[in-house]
Amino acid sequence: MRHFIELIAVTTLASGLSGAFGAERPPGFWTTPAIDGFGKVHPLQHAAFQPDPVQTYHIVFGMTMAAKSPQEINPALERVARAMNLYASAGVPLNHLKFVAVAYGPATSLALNDTQYKAAFGVANPNLPAIERLRKAGVDIAVCGQAVAEHDYQYEWVDSSVTVALSAITTITTLEHRGYSLMP
Repeated sequence: MRHFIELIAVTTLASGLSGAFGAERPPGFWTTPAIDGFGKVHPLQHAAFQPDPVQTYHIVFGMTMAAKSPQEINPALERVARAMNLYASAGVPLNHLKFVAVAYGPATSLALNDTQYKAAFGVANPNLPAIERLRKAGVDIAVCGQAVAEHDYQYEWVDSSVTVALSAITTITTLEHRGYSLMP
């Protein structure tokens, strides 16, 4: 019984604290300076390990997870947008960010055009607005051509804003040989 009472006390304390930490933030607390509406960040100008604004950053992102539901944006795209926004909020110009994001495995469907996404999931592809904004900011969004085949998708079903790569394996390793850092 004593352990049960302790468990209730800890649970009550934790839920009270989560309410305090989940309080409304003031306007401007979260921003999206580079990718409007996606990948929100909280700027911390005086935090340690700030990116150097004169450096160029080469990063390849492996996007492997599916969204929780077909109506939601893929969390990997949000992560790429967040990375762009973090570097931008630290003063790194967008032309110093050389990012490639390759979708494969369960994330492959994010690359489908609206027609095929609707046919597969019954809704418009929620990923396309984020892909469009990322592309405008200079990010190359790619999909593994092998994963497209494994999912029985046709290559013409891939949205025109997405690059069809030979494979995720060759994309990642080729870019690593060119000096890109892998962000899995």
